[in-house]
Amino acid sequence: MATLKDVELKISAVKKTKQITKAMNMVATSRLRGCQQATDAFRPYAEKFAEVLGSLASRAPGDANPLLIPREEVRNVHVVLCTSDRGLCGGFNLNLIERAEKLAKAEAAAGKTVSFTNFGKKGRDWARKSDFEMVEAHVGVVGGRIPFATAVTSGRQLVDRFLDETYDEVYVIYSLFESMARQNPVVQKLLPIPAIGSEVEAEAGPYMAEHICEPSPAQLLGTLLPRNVFVQLYKALLETSTSEHAARMMAMENATKACNDMIERLTLAYNKARQAAITAELMDIVGGAEALKG
Repeated sequence: MATLKDVELKISAVKKTKQITKAMNMVATSRLRGCQQATDAFRPYAEKFAEVLGSLASRAPGDANPLLIPREEVRNVHVVLCTSDRGLCGGFNLNLIERAEKLAKAEAAAGKTVSFTNFGKKGRDWARKSDFEMVEAHVGVVGGRIPFATAVTSGRQLVDRFLDETYDEVYVIYSLFESMARQNPVVQKLLPIPAIGSEVEAEAGPYMAEHICEPSPAQLLGTLLPRNVFVQLYKALLETSTSEHAARMMAMENATKACNDMIERLTLAYNKARQAAITAELMDIVGGAEALKG
């Protein structure tokens, strides 16, 4: 049985841990507010951009841009994996890595070569230990203020390598922020760009505004299609950053509650042990008094 001193030390250690988890919860809540505002502000732009691009693509010929044309034979698949730099956020990174590993193994089983670009230290560490090639790694991007130039630089490299046939397909895996308690891993194809017009029409309804454009739709697509890759990649980074802070906030909140429960159990054990020690001392005193009387 643990001594009073041991239980007292455990209670003190758990209280210090509770202070840390509570502070981390407050920090995650503060950062989440800024990231969520940035994500909510960018979503309407991304949706309207896809709507305009879908309208242009529907009026352009099928071979208007090579970014729209699927390859006849897919041999090289590239995956952009977005994770966090830090842990202590529950199963957030594990869910993303498992989704990426599942996709990579399925493509490799089909005889395709799979490579990775990683945003976040956790994804980078996993890619180093895996059997798949890691082309690039970006650390210190997800979780803070994300500049759009980061998505532009990485997206331009993806477009260039798709055009020179280094990559036949490009996917991005990120965490979609749905609510404080729900962040779902999402796999989205970046290149070749899927049929945007049908997706927008299914979401917005049968009517889609007719956009008057100058110059021709085919010329505009040459500029807007690469930018769509930048927009989708930037959206993935924003969603992942917001989901990370939400997951960490929930994990630290659960850890704080667990500390409270542990403190209650240890306090009860401490009181029982103290009462037992007091009872034993009283019994010794009573026994000694009785012995003197005899």
